[in-house]
Amino acid sequence: MPSDTPTDELRQRLRAEAIAPYRGLRRVFYGVFAASGLMGGFILVLKWLAGTAPSDVGWSLALQLGVVVLMVALWRWDQPRSPRSPRNAEPPKSDPAD
Repeated sequence: MPSDTPTDELRQRLRAEAIAPYRGLRRVFYGVFAASGLMGGFILVLKWLAGTAPSDVGWSLALQLGVVVLMVALWRWDQPRSPRSPRNAEPPKSDPAD
């Protein structure tokens, strides 16, 4: 008979979702937009090499690369924060026998 109490793993997962709701969905958007920027940049470079790119290829390429940089920055900013040690923490005690 299954118990009705949530396991520790489920409890931790629910807490993480409560702290940062929709993190998974945001990561999907970051990945999709970054991939779009990479593909757009790749196509612009190929058009430029073929000589069929519009005259403002530099601005378009800068926009595509800016989207990629922004999505990578947002992805990194959205990573779970690791707990930091307090500044006034005592250093580890050495063994007096040493």
